[in-house]
Amino acid sequence: MTAAFPAPVPEAAVDAPLILALPKGRILAECGALLARAGIVPAADYADESSRRLRFPTNDPGLDVVRVRPFDVATFVAFGAAEIGICGADVLMEFDYPEIYAPLDLGIGRCRIAVAEPAATAGSDDPARWSSVRVASKYPAVTRRHFATRGIQAEVVALSGAMELAPGLGLSRLIVDLVQTGSTLKANGLVETETIAEVTSRLIVNRTALKTRPEAIGAWIARFRAALA
Repeated sequence: MTAAFPAPVPEAAVDAPLILALPKGRILAECGALLARAGIVPAADYADESSRRLRFPTNDPGLDVVRVRPFDVATFVAFGAAEIGICGADVLMEFDYPEIYAPLDLGIGRCRIAVAEPAATAGSDDPARWSSVRVASKYPAVTRRHFATRGIQAEVVALSGAMELAPGLGLSRLIVDLVQTGSTLKANGLVETETIAEVTSRLIVNRTALKTRPEAIGAWIARFRAALA
């Protein structure tokens, strides 16, 4: 049987700038100091949320930055549209892409994935007696796995935002959401009852790109590692 070998990488692709995918929003602001310590200076408008540009050159001709939704960073890297990215561990837990390698915990974007319910009913029923529960979340895979370990079938109502409204409007009994300070939960009459996972942002790379361009990507991993030190 003839052995199968991967197709050679076109020379133009090898010479093209690497793409670093960054998440819009809260984590993007925290990335600024880290990028500076790593020697990366993107075009000035990369941090301007009103800018319509999505791809930005940097001070290094071998690296461009793209700005995408936090949940999309992992997808861009997994499918090779970006070779490197900065992504919350919550996203990696939800999608669990085998194409992604996460060599560094960057220690930014600290928060947690938590279970919450209305303060008025919290503690009124023992979850150990539940066989099923309806939960609103943007993390269906994480939610189902979490409750399955307790022998509970989670019926997940998939929402992309305004999770805190779901219990009060009868959409779900619980929510599973990303929590930083808990102030939004409190303002909407909810209390955090369980932490599923502590979350920080990770440097992620595409495994295939790491094999085809090991020196270039390895150098950036080293620079981020040095920036953390």
